Amino acid sequence: MEGELVADVGPKARFAATRQVHVAGDKMFVDYAGQTIDVLDGLTGEVRTVQLFVALLGASSYTYAGATWTQSLPDWTGSHVRAFNFFGGATAQVVSDNLKSGITKAYFHEPAINRTYADLARHYDTAVVPARPYKPRDKAKVEVADQIAERWILAALRNRRFFSLGELNAAIRELLDKLNNRVTRHLGASRREFVREAGSAGAESLAERTL
Repeated sequence: MEGELVADVGPKARFAATRQVHVAGDKMFVDYAGQTIDVLDGLTGEVRTVQLFVALLGASSYTYAGATWTQSLPDWTGSHVRAFNFFGGATAQVVSDNLKSGITKAYFHEPAINRTYADLARHYDTAVVPARPYKPRDKAKVEVADQIAERWILAALRNRRFFSLGELNAAIRELLDKLNNRVTRHLGASRREFVREAGSAGAESLAERTL
């Protein structure tokens, strides 16, 4: 069986149309959750709203999530790096909703990708594939990521208080462990088991490829 992650994925920073059939190692879907979380600064008492970045693998829905202060370009690209490290490698394609941090203009045929985002794709030898406007099928898996974030992470954290971004991300990581270890009817195994059985022998090592 092909590994969930791949190392050599062909032309760098290329563009391609998305498909509904998700092959292991093919795509990572990324977006910010529609809902946010609050963090209380223990020193100032200020309440700051933070964003939840979510990434999942197309074939298994193996999920990564992490909180960032903003949806700015540095937070956006940094979240990708953390997701690649979490998954153990870069997928062939990264399918993104048309967030302004990464996609400057959502043209139907040739979306304009931010230069820094394109550089990130080249560095990891992956392809950025923006979801096409007015094509709901392109965004289906991205919306699944948002649903997972809201049902399994945000709902569980709603009544908890956090005093730092690190504390919040530690709590998120615990929930990710529960989510990814949960047996799903669709796979007949947990997301983590599916990835493990698929194998990651072809996964790109990120040890020396951190930006």
